[in-house]
Amino acid sequence: MPELEKKYEVMDHTADIGIIAYGKRVEEIFENTAYGMFDTMVDLKDVYPIGKYRVKVESPTLDDLLVDYLSELLYVYSVEFFVMCDFNVIIHEKDDGYVLSGVALGEPLNKEKHKIKVEIKAVTYHELEINLKKGYAKVLFDI
Repeated sequence: MPELEKKYEVMDHTADIGIIAYGKRVEEIFENTAYGMFDTMVDLKDVYPIGKYRVKVESPTLDDLLVDYLSELLYVYSVEFFVMCDFNVIIHEKDDGYVLSGVALGEPLNKEKHKIKVEIKAVTYHELEINLKKGYAKVLFDI
């Protein structure tokens, strides 16, 4: 069986935590960035895709779209205590920017079942980079 392609890796950073997420398509990059963010916060091996959260975000640039998408998911995690492990998005370009619509699967956070790793407070624009030709996005999180 061939080795699975890496979804993301953690970036070294002095004060915050960052990831580099990979993908062949912009949607895959966004999905893997969301996965990397949640896997940084919670051990995802114990999270099951039994619940669903629908998300729709509109933003003027791809950078804004990624930050807005991740911020929306982080908000749901922080307020509704819903941890997500599987992501599916569709991104459309329109005259004044981009629209992302998608579904995130997961389950309610259970502190007895789920191992909490790091608390992410915010998604930042610091060192944010999306490179579609090389198939990656870099994102830093405020912890």
